[in-house]
Amino acid sequence: MILPGATLGLLGGGQLGRMFTVAARTLGYRVTVLDPDPLSPAAEFATAHLAAPYTDPAALDRLARECAAVTTEFENAPAAALEQLAAHVVVRPAGSSVAIAQDRRREKAFFAAGGLPVGPFAVVESEADIEPALGAVKLPALLKTARLGYDGKGQARVDSKADAVRVFREWKEVPCVLEQLLQLELEVSVVLARGEDGKVAAFPVAENRHARGILDVSVAPARIAPGLAREATRLATIVAQSLDYVGVLAVEMFVVGGKLLLNEIAPRPHNSGHYTLDACRASQFEQQVRVLCGLPLADASQHTPAVMVNLLGDIWRGGEPRWEAVLRHPGAHLHLYGKREARPGRKMGHVTVCEPELEQALETAMRIRADLGIDGESAEHAPRIERASSP
Repeated sequence: MILPGATLGLLGGGQLGRMFTVAARTLGYRVTVLDPDPLSPAAEFATAHLAAPYTDPAALDRLARECAAVTTEFENAPAAALEQLAAHVVVRPAGSSVAIAQDRRREKAFFAAGGLPVGPFAVVESEADIEPALGAVKLPALLKTARLGYDGKGQARVDSKADAVRVFREWKEVPCVLEQLLQLELEVSVVLARGEDGKVAAFPVAENRHARGILDVSVAPARIAPGLAREATRLATIVAQSLDYVGVLAVEMFVVGGKLLLNEIAPRPHNSGHYTLDACRASQFEQQVRVLCGLPLADASQHTPAVMVNLLGDIWRGGEPRWEAVLRHPGAHLHLYGKREARPGRKMGHVTVCEPELEQALETAMRIRADLGIDGESAEHAPRIERASSP
C-alpha cells in the first residue's frame, strides 16, 4: 500500500484532475500535476505543477523520481508516456488499457472479440473501405474519427455514400469507424473501480441525456428495470476483467429494443459519475485514489437519489450566471471547475441535486436548469424504461 504522505502523479490538469487532487489531498497525499496549461484547474489544489508537454522527458523523469504512483485524468494522455513511467513507478490504469480506449477501432474490436453486445460497425481507413463498410452498416449511420473525438466532436451523420466520402475527405482521410444509427430508448453508464486484487465496486447505473453531443443531465439511479441495471453492471464488470483493468472505469451503453449495447469506455472517472461526490458513501475520485494506492475499495452504494446538470460556458453569455438560482435550493450542490475562460460547449461546472425522492430531485434540477438559461431538451421528458417493467 502507498500510504498518506506520499506524492501521487497526475497526467492532465482539467476538472477531473482537479476533483482527483481534492480527494487525494483530503486523504493526506501530495499531488504533482503534469499539464502544459499554466492555468490548469487541478494545479490550483496540487502541491506541484509541471507546466510541460505530456511527453517531456525531464517532466516524466521527475514524476518517476518523486511520485510513488501515477494516474491520468483523460484517455488521450500518450500511452507511450504511461508505459515509460510504468518502468519506474506504479501506473494505474495501464497504458495498454488506455490505448484501447484511445482508438475506436481497437475499442470496437475488443468488444466484438469478447462476444460483448455492440451495434453494427465497420472500420474505414481509406476511401476504398467506404463501399464495403456500407455493406455491413445500414444507413443512416455515424462516421466517427478513430481517435480524439469526444463530446460530439469528430462525428457526423451520413445518409448516403456521397455523404460518407465527403466527410471522410473533409477530415483529411484520418482512420474512422462507421456505426449504424440506432433507435435509442435510453443511454446509461456504469462507473466502477477495480483493484489490483480483482475486486470490483460498481456505482449505481446512471441514466444520461445529451444535448448537441455533450452530456446534459444524469439521473441516478437510472429509471430502468432492476434486471436491466444488474445486466449493465455485469457487462461493465466483464469489460474491466477482460482488460485486467486496475483503476476507475466508465462504460457507456445504449438501450435498444430493451437490450443493452456497449458504446464506449473511458479509462478514468466520468462526467456521468459526478453525482457520486454528493450522493454516495464515497466518490469516484476517492476510489481513484484508493485504487492507485492499493488501498481497500470504498463502499460505492448510493445514499440519496440525485440528478446532475452540466454547466457549459454558454450560460456565461450574459455575464456571471445567477448562482442564487442554484444556492437557494437546500438539496443543490454547486461545483465550479475554476476555468478562467467560458466558451460555448466548454464544461465549466456542474450542479447535483440530492433529494429523498428521485422525482423531487429531477423537478428541482430542471427548475435550476431553466433558471440558468440552459437550452435544449432535458432529461425530464426523456423516454425511460419503468422499473416495474421487468423483475
